[in-house]
Amino acid sequence: SAPPDLTPPKLPPPQGLTLNVHRHPPPRRRLLALTIVAGLFGSSSPAQEVDKDHAAKRMRGLDVFTKHVRPVLVEKCVKCHGGKATEGGLDLSDRDRLLKGGESGPAVLAGKGKDSLLYKVTAHLKEPHMPHQGRKLPDDVLARLAAWIDDGAPFDAPLIARAPVTKDDWTKKAVPAEARQWWSFQPLRRPALPKIRDESRCLTPVDRFLLEKLEAVGIRPNESVDRRRLARRASFDLTGLPPMPHEVESFVSDPDPDAYPKLIDRLLASPRYGERWARHWLDLARFAESHGFEHDTDRPTAYPYRDFVIKAFNAGMPYDRFVKWQIAGDEYEPDNPLALSATGYLAAGPHSTQITKNEVEKHRYDELDDQLATAGTSLLGLTVGCARCHDHKFDPVPQADYYRLLSAFTTTVRTEVPLDLGDGKAKAKALVCSEGLPALRLHTLGDDFLKETHFLRRGDPNQKEGVAAPGFLQVLTSAPDGEAHWRAAPPAGWRTSYRRRALAEWLTDVDGGAGRLLARVIVNRLWQHHMGRGLVATVSDFGNRGDRPTHPELLDWLATELIANGWRLKPIHKLLMTSAAYSQDSRLDEAKAAADRDNRLCWRRPSRRLEGEAIRDSLLAAGGALDARMYGPGTLDDGSKRRSVYFTVKRSKLIPMLQVFDGPDALSSLGERPTTTVAPQALYLMNNPHVRGYARGLARRVAPDAGTPTDDAVRAAYQAALGRPPTAEESAEAAAFVRGQSASYAAGGKKEAHELALTDFCQTLLCLNEFVYVD
Repeated sequence: SAPPDLTPPKLPPPQGLTLNVHRHPPPRRRLLALTIVAGLFGSSSPAQEVDKDHAAKRMRGLDVFTKHVRPVLVEKCVKCHGGKATEGGLDLSDRDRLLKGGESGPAVLAGKGKDSLLYKVTAHLKEPHMPHQGRKLPDDVLARLAAWIDDGAPFDAPLIARAPVTKDDWTKKAVPAEARQWWSFQPLRRPALPKIRDESRCLTPVDRFLLEKLEAVGIRPNESVDRRRLARRASFDLTGLPPMPHEVESFVSDPDPDAYPKLIDRLLASPRYGERWARHWLDLARFAESHGFEHDTDRPTAYPYRDFVIKAFNAGMPYDRFVKWQIAGDEYEPDNPLALSATGYLAAGPHSTQITKNEVEKHRYDELDDQLATAGTSLLGLTVGCARCHDHKFDPVPQADYYRLLSAFTTTVRTEVPLDLGDGKAKAKALVCSEGLPALRLHTLGDDFLKETHFLRRGDPNQKEGVAAPGFLQVLTSAPDGEAHWRAAPPAGWRTSYRRRALAEWLTDVDGGAGRLLARVIVNRLWQHHMGRGLVATVSDFGNRGDRPTHPELLDWLATELIANGWRLKPIHKLLMTSAAYSQDSRLDEAKAAADRDNRLCWRRPSRRLEGEAIRDSLLAAGGALDARMYGPGTLDDGSKRRSVYFTVKRSKLIPMLQVFDGPDALSSLGERPTTTVAPQALYLMNNPHVRGYARGLARRVAPDAGTPTDDAVRAAYQAALGRPPTAEESAEAAAFVRGQSASYAAGGKKEAHELALTDFCQTLLCLNEFVYVD
């Protein structure tokens, strides 16, 4: 580099003593200007002498930097520490980043050349030796490096040219008006019910919307299934368990035209309903009872959140309150144990338990990101987390909006509080999220909680660009007074900020906030679980990369129906399940499939395999072994007889049976599970000792004593396992198998030969596709 220009600046005309120098003169010019001023005012004071000495050192350091140090840093170091990478978190590209240092601490101690880490690693006095995989720097270069640091390590300019940044550049970016035109951001509309030609297939308003499109392409929907299959379908959908044989027989023989709606009401009133639908929500909440990562320490106080979800579904809690409590239950009802338990939603994600002092800030932003990203996908069907490092590539979510949303959680911490969980026992500790309470620190070194959330360029905590004030997504905010519309001051002396409460109010505000999208997303999830595919197939992505709804008018009609019913989910369940569309059989008609191969128009209801939890619970129920106890701590014992929702979810030790049948890993929000067909699934049902035990339990149920006729036992086994009686051919073949197998066991000297034979037959039923699929 050329040396700085030492030409003295011209003095202005003698009109006072103000110097017309550059606003930010080069360092040597600044020193010269100070010298001139000092001369004009007379001799210097001791303080001025110190300033002169400091300036001289800085000038000398700059000279060494520009001639000797800068070329070496640019050639040898900046490629890995400030260019395309910042290995070890160390960025040498400018002085502020150099002094901040990386994972190993400050790189430079200004004024202490040979004590600085940068000198030690380049002089090969400390590992790792630098340059990486290169020769040690010459001694004269090292001497100049130490001298430069002794003189304060001044920079004349950054090593890498960066575009000038102003706060107005991106931290105040506005979303254009046309972005609001995307279908999912539009206000809800209550469409008129369509007129159709064939009224005979219309049982609820839902059918009108479907038939309108089917009639337009000339497809007649499939006929309804019989009552036995309908009872099994409804029972699994709402409770995750097979119907009891006597319940099926009672329903089949009931002449009441309202027998089916009454069946739905009974299933919705069952405590098993909450256990079934809680599991769907826990997938979205990435719920687990361990912290994850390599140490995966346990969270023995996490289960109250799971119990809250079950209780909320069973009680018919309005969905808007269900959401509000999970975001800020402690700010709505701080004395309600259930409301506090609900905030376990924010604490449910993975979290490292071994954080060094230099990693604290990054890990804290990671934790906040997990909370915001989960809320975005599970509640709003938007991948908000994609805006952490840059403006969202596809959706109108600027990075600035991301950090304003993130600031709602700035002072929110995981903590444990004693709660009365309503089980008649003493208070138990519950893992919750709140503010102003002692944080659950784990093994973190240093203060791992932030006082402010900053805008981070490229998501890098080392590139802060101002404090992010709380705010919401612009594209879903239409209140005239903006963010202030939902803000409320906490009571005097209260320990929380009410930021999360404002967020919860915005999330559920249909008119001015995100409530329109919140309603669309949840009714679509109900449709997905009942019909096999969402009206929006990408159930957790309602943005530009997601699928458009196949029936947008129906989606909006259902969303407005939900809100009109006080956000209660049970009426929507019943509305969907009493439609003609829900009762359609699964038969694949090639002529219809030619017009709509993917069944996007809902002319059939495809058969679906049960999830791992429902399969295991069905095995327990069939074997008469199901323990109906609810709530409380879970277990990792796969021989437990309780429902699968009560298994402890330890991220590094998932229950094998649930893994085989595509259970979630609980690392991120999951809106739709994969459904695989692999050999280990069949092998598990054939060889697992627990399954064998359930089969023996079923055999004892259908033949409680040795005098039970084989034909009767076979019939009872079919009804218990499959919800139907066997055909004549099935009955004959099964009876022949049991008799032959019994004779074989007896010939081998086995005791209880008949029971063993019946157990073999019952296990065969449990291995059938018909047992694990619902038609």
